[in-house]
Amino acid sequence: MYTPAMTKIPVDVLCCEPLSSQDFSATEAMDLASAFGALADPIRLRLLSIVVAQDETCSCHLEGPLQRSQPTISHHTRVLSEAGLISGEKRGRWMYWRANPERIAQLRSVLVTRSLATK
Repeated sequence: MYTPAMTKIPVDVLCCEPLSSQDFSATEAMDLASAFGALADPIRLRLLSIVVAQDETCSCHLEGPLQRSQPTISHHTRVLSEAGLISGEKRGRWMYWRANPERIAQLRSVLVTRSLATK
């Protein structure tokens, strides 16, 4: 059975240089996809921008700007936290959120490094 994906084209027939070996491992790709997936929601993107702009942000202060209920805010902060983009500390009834600058820098570097490599 013929499957195009399994067919190898001789190097001298290629239209351009072969792909570089700077690809991600399967584990790295899954990790990055999880983080970028967390940012694919407009509410989470706005939420992260609010948290990044502050030293820390209480969940109680997110309802107004995002115009969402507290359970919805909790869902979105959980997704961002699981992706490593923010971390929280419970104080009494509320969670206080901080951005994870190292994780955000990691995502930024992936985008910048990849875009510069194609220029």
